[in-house]
Amino acid sequence: MINSETIRYSLRNLKHQKGRSFLTVFSILVGIATIFIFLSFGMGLYNYTKFISVSGAMDKVIIMPKGLAGATGSSTIIFNDTDLNAIKSSAGVLEASGIYMTAAQVTKSDQSKYAYLISYDPSSSLILQSFNAQLEKGRLLQPGDTRSVILGYNYMVDGKIFSKGLNVNDQIKINGTLLKVVGFLAPIGNPGDDSNIYITNSYFKTMYPNKNSYAEIVARVDIKNIDQAISNVERSLRHERNETKGEEDFYVQSFQSLVDSYSSTLNIIIGFVVLIALISVLVSGINTANTMITSVLERFKEIGVLKSIGARNSEIFGIFLFESASLGFIAGVLGVLLGFVATEIAKNILAGLGWSFLAPYYTPWLFIGCILFAVITGAISGVIPAIKASRINPVDSLRYE
Repeated sequence: MINSETIRYSLRNLKHQKGRSFLTVFSILVGIATIFIFLSFGMGLYNYTKFISVSGAMDKVIIMPKGLAGATGSSTIIFNDTDLNAIKSSAGVLEASGIYMTAAQVTKSDQSKYAYLISYDPSSSLILQSFNAQLEKGRLLQPGDTRSVILGYNYMVDGKIFSKGLNVNDQIKINGTLLKVVGFLAPIGNPGDDSNIYITNSYFKTMYPNKNSYAEIVARVDIKNIDQAISNVERSLRHERNETKGEEDFYVQSFQSLVDSYSSTLNIIIGFVVLIALISVLVSGINTANTMITSVLERFKEIGVLKSIGARNSEIFGIFLFESASLGFIAGVLGVLLGFVATEIAKNILAGLGWSFLAPYYTPWLFIGCILFAVITGAISGVIPAIKASRINPVDSLRYE
């Protein structure tokens, strides 16, 4: 049905209709590029959630007071060491640790910024593990450290926080108190986390003697019985705080449930955007069908001539089907290239802004699938015009004016 002569003839016709072919290709490639962009970023976010799932945080649960004002711990609900001990004693809990958190002014020379000051118990790696934080330079905090601080990655980079990046053993002021920088954390992938400041719990109490409530408590539990461990923690806290079930002033949530919630929301967003892109491709397919129908009408007599010299219906069908599929193929290749360039530019911009976790993810099937989808869209759009062309009566077409 489609041979080398058919291919040459179809390509020659497309070349003669440059303007119309360009508009048809353009309408399809925009939809393909949109699908490529959102699928690649979507897969990148899915990979990020997968990374979190296997990073060691899945056996952690977060216990927070309800009514937490932002992330500063400014709540009338108190979470203290008594609550922490109740959590530690709950069946299924392997270890637990609390963190304090507040907004603080950070000053270096004549430059001042505001960032979150977080404190944790350095005798346990639990908190840093839950943040997926790793040491990049220097050392971590040690029990008994005073006037010592570790900083997020952005403090090392010129122009990110301060005009000149900091180094180990530099000194900075936190709310007017001079502290020594003993280390930096590796980049986590978003500006907020990479701009945090960390001190020990004991020194936090020295700096802020009036703050008597943990912002949150993180516990590591038996992952095989995580639901039961959460129930045990809730029961222990209700008993300790003299609260009834359903009226708690706290909530307990696992990292897995957070990831699942994030993934569900991501599914909806990506699905909605791809649906919009598919509608765009559908409109493009209609445009392609319109182009091919117009082509059939313009070449009515030409088709009659082809049939009069022996062209079969299947060959005429193959000519127009190949033309529409070719438009889809060209649009698919250009759409994928446009999508790839756009995602690479966006990736570099996001990385420069500190959002490196928002990175696209590519697979061979993403490229192949988008191109095949464009080809199939073009081919399907050309089926009806191709059938119409193949059924033209040569006698009538030769009389057509």
